[in-house]
Amino acid sequence: MVSSGDQAHIPVLVDEVLCCLAPVSGGLYVDATLGLGGHTAAILDASAPAGRVIGFEWDPQAMRLARQRLEPYGDRVVFVDRSYADLAPALQELGMGRVDGILADLGVSSLQLDNGGRGFSFRVDAPLDMRMDPQRGMDAATLLARASEEELADIFYHFGEERQARRIAAHLCDRRKQQPIRTTGQLAALVAEAVPKRFHPDRIHVATKVFQGLRIAVNRELDNLHTLLRTGPEWLRPQGRFAVIAFHSLEDRMVKQAFRRDTRLDVVTRKPVRPAAEEIQRNPRARSALLRCAARRGEEKEKETYCCNCKIKGGTT
Repeated sequence: MVSSGDQAHIPVLVDEVLCCLAPVSGGLYVDATLGLGGHTAAILDASAPAGRVIGFEWDPQAMRLARQRLEPYGDRVVFVDRSYADLAPALQELGMGRVDGILADLGVSSLQLDNGGRGFSFRVDAPLDMRMDPQRGMDAATLLARASEEELADIFYHFGEERQARRIAAHLCDRRKQQPIRTTGQLAALVAEAVPKRFHPDRIHVATKVFQGLRIAVNRELDNLHTLLRTGPEWLRPQGRFAVIAFHSLEDRMVKQAFRRDTRLDVVTRKPVRPAAEEIQRNPRARSALLRCAARRGEEKEKETYCCNCKIKGGTT
């Protein structure tokens, strides 16, 4: 999900997502990460006049803006104020049958990054929150205060893929004895202190991976993704498509392995689909997007063809 609010919402890989899902009128689709509704609007336009989308979003601010944006589509959109980890029970409660496609865009939205008060970014000094749903779970400041040095090192290393994880964790635990770490500015400065200058990356801020690791831990993002990858295929009709956009190697690796191992699915994209240079120029935050797609197996073996210009292997349906 890439946007900077309701003024300029730029969803990533829109054409490629539509190529994967191939929406048709009368089809039923799930946008597991509704965000501000950019992908959902594209799916609804492509499946007019009778296609429908069930949109999941647990960020209340994003959901409010998505409802405003998608109001013209009327009852073709069903809004679900829950995490995509609840896809199965939510669809059961709605009385829905199987769907024709599922999309999950795992990126953090610009709405969240650009809103300094949410604590997702160090560009503005703000309280360390990082929760997608501000009413649910433990915020990042509390996690930093309670976790052991070993636990913090594991979070930074496994979720942030930060090579200096142990050094950073030790420094944070030492400094929190003197003063609680409560703001994004504090944390970014302490990470910069902990890592010798020779190890500072050239293209990103030295605290970027630490912030990623904390955000993933606070929101249990990998646990939620595991649940979606396990339960999602069961809700697909035969030949229904499952498309996932990841933004870092941890998520992409999980998606790739899940698609390959799941006997209910046939892999559609042998390699991840990346944004074209033109899209990256328009929207630099799209540069790390990786799209993978799989199809629910049916009675007949899918004929291998290619659709659109994105060279995604497609089927006859």
